[in-house]
Amino acid sequence: MSTTIESNPLLDRLPPHLKQYIKPQNYEEYTSINQAVWRYVMRKNVDYLAKVAHESYLDGLKQTGISIDHIPSMYGMNRILKEIGWAAVAVDGFIPPNAFMEFQAYKVLVIASDIRQLENIEYTPAPDIIHEGAGHAPIIASPDYAEYLRRFGEIGAKAISSAHDMNMYEAVRELSILKEAEGVSKEKIKQAEQRVEELQNKKVNPSEIALIRNLHWWTVEYGLIGSLEDPKIYGAGLLSSIGESAWCMTDEVKKLPYTIDAIYQEFDITKPQPQLYVTPDFAYLMKVLEEFASTMAVRKGGWRGLKKLIESKQIGTIELSTGLQISGIFTRMIQNEDNEVIYFETEGPTTLAYREKELIGHGTIRHFNGFRSPLGKLKGINLSIENMGPRDLQAYNFYDGKPISFEFESGITVNGLNVTGLRNLNGKLMLIQFTNCTVAYKGEILFSPDMGDFDMALGQEILSAFAGAADYLSFKLEEHVISSTTIKQTVSETERNLLNHYKEVRDIRENKTISPKQLSEIFEELCNNHTNDWLLSLEIYELVYEDGSAFAKTVLKRLKTIQALRPEIAHLIENGIELIH
Repeated sequence: MSTTIESNPLLDRLPPHLKQYIKPQNYEEYTSINQAVWRYVMRKNVDYLAKVAHESYLDGLKQTGISIDHIPSMYGMNRILKEIGWAAVAVDGFIPPNAFMEFQAYKVLVIASDIRQLENIEYTPAPDIIHEGAGHAPIIASPDYAEYLRRFGEIGAKAISSAHDMNMYEAVRELSILKEAEGVSKEKIKQAEQRVEELQNKKVNPSEIALIRNLHWWTVEYGLIGSLEDPKIYGAGLLSSIGESAWCMTDEVKKLPYTIDAIYQEFDITKPQPQLYVTPDFAYLMKVLEEFASTMAVRKGGWRGLKKLIESKQIGTIELSTGLQISGIFTRMIQNEDNEVIYFETEGPTTLAYREKELIGHGTIRHFNGFRSPLGKLKGINLSIENMGPRDLQAYNFYDGKPISFEFESGITVNGLNVTGLRNLNGKLMLIQFTNCTVAYKGEILFSPDMGDFDMALGQEILSAFAGAADYLSFKLEEHVISSTTIKQTVSETERNLLNHYKEVRDIRENKTISPKQLSEIFEELCNNHTNDWLLSLEIYELVYEDGSAFAKTVLKRLKTIQALRPEIAHLIENGIELIH
């Protein structure tokens, strides 16, 4: 098994917390049936999408190295994507939303290397290489759209999630895996569906990541472009689904003008979409994205931003007006009567940073047990501490190595021995260190000398709050653990026999050495031992139909018989025959 990961200069820039999701593509694991499924979908898509997809789609297939006849390799894609400033990596199915977004910010396409089963050839809820490689990759050849995708990732990576979001992510991932796996009982799938439905119906206030995920779904995945009367497809979910790409163009699917209101439109990943949004052009996508970004905590900050971080129960960052950034799991804030934050706390490992770089000596080793600090202005002093120069500090008795007591306008008091201060590049104080310090508020001791040195953050307000650490190297990388893993199918002797026949037919087609006798023997084996298979019969028919022989007619007759016996796939056979003819 291959363990190498094809690279590209962009991949070398990825931080460790993203690299952990990358896996080798293991191209040799694709079976001859997998290759046949890819070829069928791509031939059908290119034939149909040439009429209904955005103009950049077909050009993008060529520019990104996507072949109609072969599943793309990461090596080949990266070699060509490098020319347009992007890269691609293989991952094992779903990854957490923030990680997915951050990959996009680095201009890296995340491609699930699995491929849908033949039974799910029209659509699968699980990410697969048809969806990612044939859906996402071609459209990024459009510079306007590629920049939208990058910017979306940049903003989305800062979106704050909730515990409910992670539960939903795990449930959807498990359901998609079960639906693609062989030998899974209907009862187990039903239980997974009920879990997803239960979480979907749970009434919770949508987090930032939930809202921006909706925007992602209705644009990047299921977006239409142009006019309401004559829209074209650009969303990857539609470009990679031979069923929905046709369905979405009918009057059964409602077409709506794309606006920021799409953030409130939920979706069901397991079903075709009843409505879709149409953007007039790619530039308008960016306008709506920036409109949403202006509502996010990363730009708004304040108590609402800190509240979102507390509710998320995950590592996040606040940035104060001095530029000081505090990263950790936030657990508490105290507000005054005007709702301004006058005090905050984190628990567990915490770091301090400035301009996304951890401050020397202020990593998780020093702040292993959380961080806490009052905020605001001092009582009776118009000049804020961060703006005080050395003389101002002396005027208000801030002497290094001397004890001091002072009170904030909020009523929080600080009593301790002033050790030293730390300034930013603009000369503003960001941090003051005290020893033997007590911090109190309304009779409650917020910090006591037995807790060690007290580092007081300076800043009158919280300018920004966002998901993740300011410096991604600050925290020890925890191996990504999920509750379910992609299920690999086992192959029986009968199935192995069928795979060999698919390979034989593929070799005949690629070598252009048609052997009627060999094809006839394979076909006879199909009729006797693989009565449910239809795609290989279609591939055989493609090779012999032109000669109009009795054998070609026999193969066509079998295909018509399967259509009658299996009406659920009759249209797939009909579509294949039409492509051949």
